[in-house]
Formats: sequence, structure tokens, C-alpha cells
Amino acid sequence: MVAVLFLGYGMGVVVNYLADVLPQTRRLSPALCLRCQHPYPLMRYILLRPCTTCGAERPQRARVVQVVLPLLTLALWIWPPPDRLPLYMAWGLLLYFSAVLVMDWEYRVVLYEVSGAGALLGAIVGIWLNGWQATLLGGGLGFGIMLALYYLGEIFVRWAARRRGLESDEVALGFGDVTLSGVLGLMLGWPRIGIGLLFAILLGGLVSALYLVWLLMRRRYQPFAALPYTPFLLVAAAVLMYLA
Repeated sequence: MVAVLFLGYGMGVVVNYLADVLPQTRRLSPALCLRCQHPYPLMRYILLRPCTTCGAERPQRARVVQVVLPLLTLALWIWPPPDRLPLYMAWGLLLYFSAVLVMDWEYRVVLYEVSGAGALLGAIVGIWLNGWQATLLGGGLGFGIMLALYYLGEIFVRWAARRRGLESDEVALGFGDVTLSGVLGLMLGWPRIGIGLLFAILLGGLVSALYLVWLLMRRRYQPFAALPYTPFLLVAAAVLMYLA
């Protein structure tokens, strides 16, 4: 159990490192202080110690990740996924999903570099679980369905803005969500990607409706207010990967 917790802590370090570095440099560069941009000594970075140059504390996100990831890693060890999904693959998916979620939550972006790595992971997992035909079909349809929704969303937002005489640079769906859907399609295969997208759309619609009601109650409603869609895609995929 202790070894599993250490593994989860190490995964948290990796997720925090990727969230600190990739949105800034788009490559695996040395970890820097987010305030003064000086290099972080490795052990101080791992142990969440303040920067030695400016004294800046690590972001609260880093501390949350370092607590949650060991617990989720341990949970997968105690309650493993179905036999056809090996535990090491489940841990790999947890690492990837966590990195995508943290970066999207903090920066509202799904990087193409992350999607590229996810496509490789998704192909490996998908072929293991579903065979290469269902994997390729799931990836293509996941990408294609969300691409169609992406363009439909753009058309709707522009039409709604013109109708109200407003200028809007908002998008109904980010293109990163399209590429992520392709990655999840590789992992889930066909037909499960169809179920996953439907689940994500319904869950996103429910949460968005509750969020809209909350904004109206607080009198803070703004036209075209939107929630990031990536968490709903990841939750839907995680449920299907774990339960099926």
C-alpha cells in the first residue's frame, strides 16, 4: 500500500510538472518558478517547498494534485477495473486524464502536444481492449462527430450574436475538445465512443443548466457564458473504461 501511495505521489509530481511547463513552453523544459521564472531545485519542487529565489509558494493546485492522485491511485489498486483493463493501463489513463483536466481547468486549453501523446496511448489501450478495427473507427468517429458539433456551435454563436447586435469571440466548443474526442474514441472504440459522447453531452447540459440557474439567482448572468467541456468528456470516458 505504501508503494502504491508513493507511485501516486510520483504521478502527481508528473502532472504538476506538465501543467507548469507545457502551457508555457510547449516542450519538456526545466521546471521554473511561476513568479520569478528561476529554476526550481528538484527536491524542493517535489516536496512543494517555496522558491529559493523569490520565496513564492507553489500554487494551491499543486497541493491538491499531490493529495488527490495518491488517493485515486490507491482506490484503483483496492477496487481495480474490469479484468480486461490491466491495472498498469488504468494508472496510465489516470495520469493522462489528470494532466489534461488540470491544464484545461487552469488554462482552458487542450494542447495538441498532449493530444498527440494521448493518441499514442489511446491506440495502445484501444487495440488491447477492442482490436484495431474498432479502435480506428472509434477514433475517426469521435473526432468527426465532435468536429461537426464544433462547426455547428460556431454557426450558432455567430447567429445568436448578430441577432442580439453583440460582438462575441466566444466559442461553443473548443477545437481541443475535438482532438480529445478523437483520442477518447481510440481508447473506447466503436460503439462505446458513441455512448461516451452522448453521456458527456447530457452531463454537460445538466451541469450547464444548473450553472445558468446559479448565475441567474446571483444576478450575474452573461450572454454566451460557457463551461469548459473537457471535464465532461473525461468523466464519461473514465466511467465507461472503469465499468465496462
